[in-house]
Amino acid sequence: MGRGRRGFFHDLIKLPWPVALAVGALGYAGIRHGIPMVLSRQGGPYGQAFAAQSDAFAPLAWLFLAACTLCALVAFANARRRRRLLEAQTGLDSIAAIGWRDFERLVGEAFRRQGYSVEETGLGGADGGIDLILRKDGRRTLVQCKHWRSRQVRVSVVREMYGLLAHHGAHAVRIATSGGFTRDAAQFAAGKPIELIDGPTLLAMIRDVQNTPAPSVAASTLPAPRLEPVFASDAPTPDTSPTCPRCDAAMVERTNRRSGNSFWGCSTYPACRGTR
Repeated sequence: MGRGRRGFFHDLIKLPWPVALAVGALGYAGIRHGIPMVLSRQGGPYGQAFAAQSDAFAPLAWLFLAACTLCALVAFANARRRRRLLEAQTGLDSIAAIGWRDFERLVGEAFRRQGYSVEETGLGGADGGIDLILRKDGRRTLVQCKHWRSRQVRVSVVREMYGLLAHHGAHAVRIATSGGFTRDAAQFAAGKPIELIDGPTLLAMIRDVQNTPAPSVAASTLPAPRLEPVFASDAPTPDTSPTCPRCDAAMVERTNRRSGNSFWGCSTYPACRGTR
């Protein structure tokens, strides 16, 4: 069951910790000095009173700075936990041993290491939905994480995410699982902007980024506005894709993790490794 918005400080925790400190410093200056300055220029008895009591807002300013500092500490601890979670993975057994929430964090950190801006939406959960939103180069990708090792992701899950792709006007969908996908699910995803990431593919992605440092804070940007529903008629039409030269299955657009270049890869990967 999705969770709603929790407020300013909850969103601040999701940002890089230096951003939280910067917000606290700016807020402190604005509350303690900016507000009294504006009010004192209004004239009249109230303006004179604020001019005489220039430190009246000091306690509120310090309280705001303290709250932002606490958010920065939590954000720092969360970032370190995600890094350690990713670096601790040694195989499919270690991925299967973590909980579903840590599985979402693991997938998000793997994409973050690839240069994506990752938003943990709170719209998903243990029972499905949108767990992550990836943003990179002006493109928005919806991600659902399925921590299933003993059973395969069925076509109904892929259909649901494809419907959310149109509903939210995103560019692509990715479904990551610690297990696998049924044949019907792979066939439905073929030719659509849907990437199915099974356990072995996810493990390969994690191993590829384990030695890659996380993007610097200087390169980080504030997240785009949170996901809001749009009418399906406003959604982009999925691009047509070529067929695989090896097995004639539809191909999907992928990105080389090392060079950043785009290429067409077979939608049935890793069963077929055809590229174009």
